[in-house]
Order: sequence, then structure tokens, then C-alpha cells
Amino acid sequence: MQATLSALGRQIPELTEHRVEYLVICLASLAVSGLTLFSGFGLGTVLTPVMAIFFPIETAVAVTAVVHFANNLFKLALFGRQADWGVSLRFGLPALVASFAGACVLVSVSDLEPLFFYTLAGGEFFITPVKLLVGVLIVFFAAQELRGGKRQAISPVWLPLGGIVSGFFGGLSGNQGAFRSAFLLGAGLGKDAFIATGVVLACVVDVTRLGVYAGMSGSHMITDNAGLVVAATLSAFLGVHYSRKVLQKITIQTVRLLVGAMLLLLGGGLAAGLI
Repeated sequence: MQATLSALGRQIPELTEHRVEYLVICLASLAVSGLTLFSGFGLGTVLTPVMAIFFPIETAVAVTAVVHFANNLFKLALFGRQADWGVSLRFGLPALVASFAGACVLVSVSDLEPLFFYTLAGGEFFITPVKLLVGVLIVFFAAQELRGGKRQAISPVWLPLGGIVSGFFGGLSGNQGAFRSAFLLGAGLGKDAFIATGVVLACVVDVTRLGVYAGMSGSHMITDNAGLVVAATLSAFLGVHYSRKVLQKITIQTVRLLVGAMLLLLGGGLAAGLI
């Protein structure tokens, strides 16, 4: 009897810890997926570090990738018919090719030392060459968007270049969504087509990512945390569901302002080493 009580005593902290993991991760997935319905990016950027609080970084990346892909498939089912397939092809094909180039460069620069690091609120933050470059570019696009609206938006002529930039930095750092949204804002799409086209392109990138990841024998990280994957995915679905109701009440200009503001936050966070 005493041995049984002792075993239960050891399990209670573990169960409590798992409940905290589920609660924090599911709440983050719910909230961020709702916001990313409008912006077209951000779920992986935010959810990965939240996962990394509780798991090794490789497990955090693997689990987040599955949640991200499942959430994009859910959005594809809801909005896919409204996508602009001309824009999708002009942007998506160059992005697909460039993502492989970015991944190859990542291998060669992965050992580069950080430019510098600093401490803030007891934590250490590192500014790497890749994150600094990506952050500065994102801030530049965001400033252009917030300054000029439609008149200063990136011309649709540059969509193939946008695909190359988005795909390359997606392969290099995983931050393709911000570049994708910045270029799609200038494509003359309505709010529904903007969201749907972004979802189609995101699914193309996710299929590539998961294919590469599967080749790295990371599937056990996902199966070992299947319950969490399901819970976080369902939470993300709920976020999309409730945000979809809000979508009917906002204009494309509101979407543009929201995307511009989130681009600034993301770019600044990357450049400062906070993300």
C-alpha cells in the first residue's frame, strides 16, 4: 500500500506538468491561429518557442510543423475555392524551387557565430546574420505597406520575385509567410482571395517541409506526442472558426493594417534576436 501511494505521489507532479503543457500550448494555438487567419503568417513563429518551453527544440519544430500543416489544410477546405490560381502559380512555382536553395544555404551557414548577444530580464538573446537580414527586410516591407496603402504596395509584376524571396528565406529560416503576405498585398486581391491564396501557397511549402522532415527520421517525435498534436490542432481549428466570423465584418484595408503591424513586430523581433 505504501509503495502504491509512493508511486501515485511521483505521478501527480508529472500529470500536473502535462496539464500545464496542454493548457499553455492549446491556448497559444487557439489565439495565434485566429490572428494568422488574417495575416497569413505567425502560427509557427509563435507556437514553436512556446513548444520549446516544454520540449527539446527538434521536437518543438516537428510537432509545430504538423499542427501548422493540419491548420492550413483546414483553412484550405474553408477558403480554397476563393483562391486566385493565377497568382498562386506565379508566386508558388518560384517559391517551391527557391526553398530548396535556401535549405542548401542553411547547411553552409548553420555554423556561423552570432554577431553579438545581450541579456534582458535574465534571458540571453542572440542576433544571428540570417535573422538580422530577414528581420530588416520584413521591417522594410512593413514600413512600405503602412506608409502608402494600395498606392505604395508591391506591384503584381514582382510576384515571381516575391516567390523567390519567400521560398528562399522559408528554406533558410522558416520565415516565408511574412514575405508571402507582403507581396500578396500588392496583387489586387480581395480579403477572401488574399487569405485563400496565402493558404494555398502555405500548403505547398508545408508539404515540402514535411517531406524533408520525414526523410530526417523525425516521425517518432510526432507519434510520441500524438495527444498533444491532436489537442493543439483542434485548438487551432477553433481559432480559425471564430476568426472566420469576424472576417465577415472587416474590410481589406483592416486586413492590410493588421498584416503591416504584425510584419513590424515580427521583423523587429527577429532583428533584435527575440524570436
